[in-house]
Amino acid sequence: MSRTPTPGAYALTGGVLFDFGGTLDADGLPWRTRFLRLCRDEGLVADPERFDPIFYAADDALVGTIPATLSLRDTVERLALDLSRALGGAEAAGRRIADRFLADVLARIEINRALLARLHERYRLGVVSNFYGNLVTVCHNAGIHPFFSVIVDSTRVGCSKPDPRIFQSALDELALAPADVVFVGDSLPRDMAGARAIGMRHVWLVGDAAPPSAPCCPGDRTLHSLGELEGLLL
Repeated sequence: MSRTPTPGAYALTGGVLFDFGGTLDADGLPWRTRFLRLCRDEGLVADPERFDPIFYAADDALVGTIPATLSLRDTVERLALDLSRALGGAEAAGRRIADRFLADVLARIEINRALLARLHERYRLGVVSNFYGNLVTVCHNAGIHPFFSVIVDSTRVGCSKPDPRIFQSALDELALAPADVVFVGDSLPRDMAGARAIGMRHVWLVGDAAPPSAPCCPGDRTLHSLGELEGLLL
């Protein structure tokens, strides 16, 4: 797929929904991948096969167990400290991982802020994310909350992507039909499959690397950077 999308390919949409982790805060890299890299830099782990179950256990442990008011910084720090501890690392290593992760998140969101501001002038925007229960607070902390008409956190609505109900929850609040909305996310099995199941157009953010598989539907668009989205919509 070319890095230059066909202008207007997804025009006439009424709304745009985004995933959060890996999409708004990174160009196609999920939290697991980014934490693995940082843990490797600290010398805590080299083998993804060892890391993955530790990450998913720490990630799952946060779901529904943290207050809705927990900040972005505290969320990242709690996860980083749990990972460092589980991998046999010191608290200082966990705090370094958290600091670096948070710095990358805020830098990427700052880059995407201008795009969100422009899209906000034309479309109704929203976030649909499998998250811990504090996504609204996290979006406030990141300074992007004013751009969104709806923020759907899986823990708060009781269902997760790719369940079509989580997408429908956002559509209901936007008062838009699936055909009038585009979903942008970095996960093929969660974001793309879920949006497809409800009849919503979908754009796969794959980052700099070649996508590991073909898009889920013929003619689907892939982006290497969120900044390319504007060319699809306008």
